[in-house]
Amino acid sequence: MISRLPKWVEYGAFLLALLAGVVNAIGLLGFQHQAVSHISGTVTLLGTSLESLNQQTFHLFMVVISFMLGAVLSGMFMEGTALKLGRRYGVALCIESGLLFIAYLLLQDGNLSGQYFASAACGLQNAMITTFSGAVIRTTHMTGILTDLGIMIGSRIRGKSFDYRKAKLFLFIFAGFLSGGVIGANLYSAYALSALLMPIFFALVLAILYWGYLFISSDKHINQDHK
Repeated sequence: MISRLPKWVEYGAFLLALLAGVVNAIGLLGFQHQAVSHISGTVTLLGTSLESLNQQTFHLFMVVISFMLGAVLSGMFMEGTALKLGRRYGVALCIESGLLFIAYLLLQDGNLSGQYFASAACGLQNAMITTFSGAVIRTTHMTGILTDLGIMIGSRIRGKSFDYRKAKLFLFIFAGFLSGGVIGANLYSAYALSALLMPIFFALVLAILYWGYLFISSDKHINQDHK
């Protein structure tokens, strides 16, 4: 049951959504106004450009493919898509940081292929955690989150029970992504593309925090077993 969610899940979801919100804000402001944390709009732009089949068409296609390749990368080393303490989320966050760093280096040199690495980083993060106790969890875009909240509210109006813990998780994710947008916009205004250094280091910090929490949790279990 999602009502049994440990506290770290909500805080972790907030921080991951914040990370994605920062990257997407910088992308919208600096990567030819191109969103990278989600691809619905990009797929639409790709469809509208297919008739001309120009350089922009290829670029949009590569952004879409890069997002999927990021998810493929996640699937290669993650044991599953359901949220579970002990899985290689720290490794995934380090790889995400590396992809964003490559994106930063390329974009600083004016190479738009940096967008592909930023898109792959978001695809990887989005694939890290997709479900928990039947709830779909997306930390890189808000369409599904707001849809699920709307369904829950509509069901409650019809007299159905309301899962407040699930709603709380979704609100944490929404607040994180929104906060990331605010932070990303301010960072870009002050530092331009160098603002990408913040999510690069932030992803590494999240990895370290996760490994620390994992170590503490494992140590507690060992101590309890010896009692």
